[in-house]
Amino acid sequence: MGNAYCIFCGCIEQASVGVVEKWGRFDRLAEPGLHFFNPLAGECLSGILSTRICSLDVKIETKTKDNVFVQMLCSIQYRVIRENADDAFYELQNPREQIQAYVFDVVRAHVPKLNLDELFEQKDEVAKAVLEELEKVMGAYGYNIEHILMVDIIPDSSVRKAMNEINAAQRMQLASVYKGEAEKILQVKKAEAEAEAKYLGGVGVARQRQAITDGLRENILNFSHKVEGTSAKEVMDLIMITQYFDTIKELGNSSKNTTVFLPHCPGHVRDISQQIRNGMMEAASAQHVNTE
Repeated sequence: MGNAYCIFCGCIEQASVGVVEKWGRFDRLAEPGLHFFNPLAGECLSGILSTRICSLDVKIETKTKDNVFVQMLCSIQYRVIRENADDAFYELQNPREQIQAYVFDVVRAHVPKLNLDELFEQKDEVAKAVLEELEKVMGAYGYNIEHILMVDIIPDSSVRKAMNEINAAQRMQLASVYKGEAEKILQVKKAEAEAEAKYLGGVGVARQRQAITDGLRENILNFSHKVEGTSAKEVMDLIMITQYFDTIKELGNSSKNTTVFLPHCPGHVRDISQQIRNGMMEAASAQHVNTE
């Protein structure tokens, strides 16, 4: 049920206050409830004001210290002071326009002192300055400013695009640094793994050759003991000939070999063994000379 009144009486609803005049002059404030008026004495209900909190959204376009045009959306919450409702009723024709004018004045006085980044960081300070100015001015007219919120700061579209590109470039640069560090770690680990693999491969080859050498030595000794009249040289020649034919056999059994054979014969094996023995004897002789 809303406010209802006639020439003789009126009903003021909750969160409202009535203004009663007598012979065209302010007489008193009417609290919520039923009131009777004496029109013969010049009494009448001149108007009703709501004491609820009202909201006013103001959009201000201004420029920052670094010459960036921005739009600021400011939300002002205000209400009529019940005790000073007569001032609110008689002093201001349009309180919303008055509040908007003061918001424009204060914001355009503070924002040009700040850079764009500072404006985002200090928007609460701007709202506080607007609140202090409005409380001082609008309080004299019977209005109380409850809250002021800087809802949004909207730079020019080209500025927003440039800021996004700068942010993206910085993130790409950081990502490149992390990627480079990761690749560096991978390369180091790969090199360490290759070095370890080569080391283990060398150890395996050395053990393999040691085993072959031990086996050959044992075979030579066994053969020399079991077959009388044979020398170590003859046994070594026999073993090399046997290995030569085993190699020829393995190459013949595989159909995917790409080995190129040069002219050769089994006698070359003896020449090879002779060259190896001569090299070993020359090395031993050189070592003996150096010792003397």
